[in-house]
Amino acid sequence: MNTQNYIINDVKPFDISSEIKEVQIVFNQLTYSHIPVKKDDTYVGCISETDAHCFESSKSLSEYQYALETFYVRKNTNWLDILEAFALHNSNIMPVLADNNKYMGYYELGDIMNLFNNTPFLNEAGGIIVVEKGIKDYSFSEICQIVESNDAKILGVFISKIENDVVQITIKMGHTGMNVIVQTFRRYNYNVVSNHEEDKFLEDLKERSNYLDRYLNM
Repeated sequence: MNTQNYIINDVKPFDISSEIKEVQIVFNQLTYSHIPVKKDDTYVGCISETDAHCFESSKSLSEYQYALETFYVRKNTNWLDILEAFALHNSNIMPVLADNNKYMGYYELGDIMNLFNNTPFLNEAGGIIVVEKGIKDYSFSEICQIVESNDAKILGVFISKIENDVVQITIKMGHTGMNVIVQTFRRYNYNVVSNHEEDKFLEDLKERSNYLDRYLNM
């Protein structure tokens, strides 16, 4: 994906000499969480909307340079790394720098999210299985082998949660043989977190539970 086509310059960076009141006015007109700041045509960081409204309006940005957040991505940064940068810095705008650190413009979060929405993981029809296993016990190669050995195609796999040395993995695949795949994961000692209507194992447990209830109520 060529993310460089999404670099925009609708909002010009503030100069470090700009007064805070100018910054506050611009934030009141926009929905951005941050705006880039330059000094002598060199990117020095981003001023956040929260900080801008807390600072004294009569002072300049140079007096608050310590508060600038220096996050950015490169023009050739992968779109997934760009998305991660948005999440890490809790921002809806991401400055883009060339290899020589020259400021090129910025990405908007919505544009990068649209790239993700257009991936097969989201826009192709398929089923989702969520499994979990010990952080030292799971294997992506094993997970893929389980799915593909049951004649299903993988559309995407990612770690969706890590907690208490347990990893949760989300797998999206074609609908083929979902119940068989679920049972195979269990045989390989994966805990299946997601619910599946065609899950024969859970159906059997439910039937046995109902039978036990009837027996106890006799």
